[in-house]
Amino acid sequence: MDSQLTDKELNALVSLLDDTDQEIKDHVRGKIISLGNDVIPFLEDKWESSFNPELQKEIEELVHELQLNLLRQRLASWKNSEEKELLEGLWIINTYLYPELEFEQLNAIMQQIYFQVWTNFKNELSVYDKIKLINNVLFNDLKFSANTKNFHSPGNSMIKTVLETKKGNPISLCSVYLLVARKLGLPIYGVNLPNLFVLTYKSGKFKFYINAFNKGLIFTRQDINNYLEHLKLEPQPAYYEPCENTDIIRRTLRNLVFAFDKIGEVDKSKEIKELLEILDKD
Repeated sequence: MDSQLTDKELNALVSLLDDTDQEIKDHVRGKIISLGNDVIPFLEDKWESSFNPELQKEIEELVHELQLNLLRQRLASWKNSEEKELLEGLWIINTYLYPELEFEQLNAIMQQIYFQVWTNFKNELSVYDKIKLINNVLFNDLKFSANTKNFHSPGNSMIKTVLETKKGNPISLCSVYLLVARKLGLPIYGVNLPNLFVLTYKSGKFKFYINAFNKGLIFTRQDINNYLEHLKLEPQPAYYEPCENTDIIRRTLRNLVFAFDKIGEVDKSKEIKELLEILDKD
């Protein structure tokens, strides 16, 4: 925490948060935000010991703003990093709803899932048998499945929720699948289809597609053609070729915007749109 401010001074600052003078209030907010995330535990203590609903609301907004600033910084550094590690990107998005969530917690759960597939995995298996094996562990043993009941729930875009409930939307289920497959060294990538996110296995003479939203169903390029025809859309290279991790994070954020709009959470939707702008900035 900023060593220039004692607890006494911080207390005085916080007590001014519900001042009737807007100018004073704005000045105080700016000052507290400039102290950064180290001030959050102090603010949370103040919230707990306060009996003033107005002040509590001000503190909640401040804590949210501080956490959002941290998320923005993390997302910007992720975007500029060389690896653009998928799980890290998904974790950063998760901290929007679960600011306390540590990357290590998510990583540990993913490790367990990977380990369960890996213990049954044999390199000498044929390509299709390898896919069958992943499908079997993810969709039969671990019971991952499509969340068709609450398709538009924000939780479907939160990998933490998806790993806990074993239910997700196309992109979150593909993300889990992809993380496992890549760790096994398989040439599997995401593919950005309209209204549907799928995977492709692409290596040498092997090129086929996998629908994680439909228990890992294998399909072909012709199926994509039929799908596009059905949607009355012109084929584009992006509908057949691997996409980047940035595209996966971008699409996950777009799903969140849609989910928050759907349940009338306008402020949240607006904040997620701002996060999208960070990814779209050159």
